[in-house]
Amino acid sequence: MRRLVMAILLALPTLAAAQAGNCEEIRQRIEAKVRASGASAFQLRVVEKDAKLTAGKVVGSCDLGRRQIVYVAGAASAPHGGEPILTECKDGTVTLGGDCKP
Repeated sequence: MRRLVMAILLALPTLAAAQAGNCEEIRQRIEAKVRASGASAFQLRVVEKDAKLTAGKVVGSCDLGRRQIVYVAGAASAPHGGEPILTECKDGTVTLGGDCKP
């Protein structure tokens, strides 16, 4: 029994490091799904769970729920050099940067 407890205690730092490292892996999987849907001008950011979002939508979480993956449309990772995108919103308005929120 004592050996089992010691094995678990020795494995905890390794498990914690693996969980922290999974953010990039999860972000890449989400990015692949978004690109497959046809989107090209977006960015996925990994932020702390308690971070106040000024733009974007939470599309996932990682690091045992301590961090969030945020989707930002029209962000600087766009293939057009990172310049703002002229976007026509559903309500007919036009914005620079892809943000159609009122």
